[in-house]
Amino acid sequence: QAQLIESGGGLVQAGGSLKLSCAASGSSIRTFSVSAMGWFRQAPGKEREFVAAISRSGNSKFTADSVKGRFTISRHNAANTAYLHMNHLKPDRSSIYYCAADGSILRYNGRETYKWWGQGAQVTVSS
Repeated sequence: QAQLIESGGGLVQAGGSLKLSCAASGSSIRTFSVSAMGWFRQAPGKEREFVAAISRSGNSKFTADSVKGRFTISRHNAANTAYLHMNHLKPDRSSIYYCAADGSILRYNGRETYKWWGQGAQVTVSS
């Protein structure tokens, strides 16, 4: 059974930082290091939106304009883990963050490109 497990979410004050981790296990491990992975988020009442993506080697990275300069994506293939470093968090951006794996870097910002999804990690930003 394939699994992606997010961790590191929680409550943080506006302007603060959090680091999310995404660990692959089960079937998802076979393709983790040879495919792109991404992070998406979904606020209450809104659609899930792209946040960041990284190529299989880690050499290519993409971030949404709304988080550019504040969020950084990285990965450690030997540990089958990816990360999202979030700085200067804004108070109106409390969301559930999802990691996604086994995707194509050519369509990195599309939800449909990823095969595996985690259950999500809640990030609450207080003002």
